[in-house]
Amino acid sequence: MNRFIISVSLAAFLIGCAQEETPVCTNDAPGYLLTNIEVIDGSGSPATSASVRVSDGKISELGSLEACADETIIDGGGLTLAPGFIDTHSHGNGDIDDVPDALASISQGITTMIVGQDGGSEYPLADFFAKMEAAPSTLNVASYVGHNTLRGEVMGDDYKRVATNDEVAAMSALLASELESGALGLATGLEYDPGIYSETTEVIALAQIAADAGGRYISHIRSEDRWFEDSIDEIILIGRQTGMPVQISHIKLAMTPLWGKAPEILAKLDAARADGVQITADIYPYEFWQSTMMVLLPERDYTDRAAVEEVLETIAPAAGMWMTRFEPNPDFVGQSLVEIAGVLETDPAGAFMALAEMADEWRKATGERAEMIIATSMHADDIEDLMSWSETNICSDGGLVDLHPRGAGSFPRVLGRYVRENQIMSLETAIHKMTGLTAKHMGFNDRGLIQSGMVADMVLFDPDTVIDNATPEDPSALSTGIEMVWVSGELVYADGATTDARPGHVIRRK
Repeated sequence: MNRFIISVSLAAFLIGCAQEETPVCTNDAPGYLLTNIEVIDGSGSPATSASVRVSDGKISELGSLEACADETIIDGGGLTLAPGFIDTHSHGNGDIDDVPDALASISQGITTMIVGQDGGSEYPLADFFAKMEAAPSTLNVASYVGHNTLRGEVMGDDYKRVATNDEVAAMSALLASELESGALGLATGLEYDPGIYSETTEVIALAQIAADAGGRYISHIRSEDRWFEDSIDEIILIGRQTGMPVQISHIKLAMTPLWGKAPEILAKLDAARADGVQITADIYPYEFWQSTMMVLLPERDYTDRAAVEEVLETIAPAAGMWMTRFEPNPDFVGQSLVEIAGVLETDPAGAFMALAEMADEWRKATGERAEMIIATSMHADDIEDLMSWSETNICSDGGLVDLHPRGAGSFPRVLGRYVRENQIMSLETAIHKMTGLTAKHMGFNDRGLIQSGMVADMVLFDPDTVIDNATPEDPSALSTGIEMVWVSGELVYADGATTDARPGHVIRRK
């Protein structure tokens, strides 16, 4: 670590000082002292010059501090120390067994990932948590219970309908059991199968179970395009009726007729909060998303040419849509819909329909998903407006192995492009949206701030150089400017690489 000087404080302070003047730490185990740093504490307050003492995995002191005997000093080189970033919408659980160093996340400064998103969670959670505790990763992990997972367990393949009262009761029992494992609450993915077929009454009944247990609700809402405002009304209703905190996942205006309406949507959310609804949101900093083709067709009818043409005209233009996975013909991966249409000698709508049919046939034959796409649907001005809302925190919506650059670049992208280059908010506000505000939205009270007694999840970064490097062409490229990352006080990332430490914990709902 050529930018940092690590030394033993006793040796440093013996130069020009009498040994008896060296303070003696009261902690049972010697820790370390971070010096020569600017501290952004995660509360939104201005940065301050201070030292931070870490012992037994927690922040024990901060301020103008002298080193103690046998205490390691880490010279931060004038860089900025912040709480570790909390990713409120992660799909990292899918690859954590294969990549326990979680490089894509850790290299961004993320120290905690919240999984169980979009209605899908590991089942049973008790087994997943036990596995994570037996073989920890670099990251902390917390999880919601997925509504779609519950629906799948109870309804099986017969899910394209409204659930019966007995089925809702069975889902409620499963949810109660999963919540006892320490899940944060209930997560829905109402734009996906099988949740798209549920009625609001079903969702409210389950949400109330989570609310009664002291849990929370997070949702990929029922529509991010055609019926967006109705979907916002639905999540507000859920928050109002249950009384618990509700969060909109990766908030976006993903349809051209919606572009420019961010102020109206935020006014609605502010009005709901003024009326007592604890509604919040998270967001990732990209104009394009990644999902399945069928998410664009709520009726799930890829033979409806008029519907496909409407999609390509108002939601996801063909030139801005490309394949990131296509099992029937992997040669199409990386090609845009326009390019594939040329190969298939048809127009973009015809190509979409043909691809969807091939993917459907693959799924029926194998029982596995055949395709994923990245599509461009959002406008930069709306992203800035939504990100600037006082109750929006930052997320990635990414995996640890991801073909969308958000998996490796979301948090540095905000710091580099939205803060330093575009200046849409202060650095302190952005850090708050990654740490203190995020911890509040997830119900965490022991992390997210650089304060005495908090868990020492921390990131040291250079605000003058931090930037994302991941692109659709190179989605795993690591970011620049994240220098060191600690989880529970242990160094997990430095000099562009992870260490051997695996101090990640399972965070359960308290």
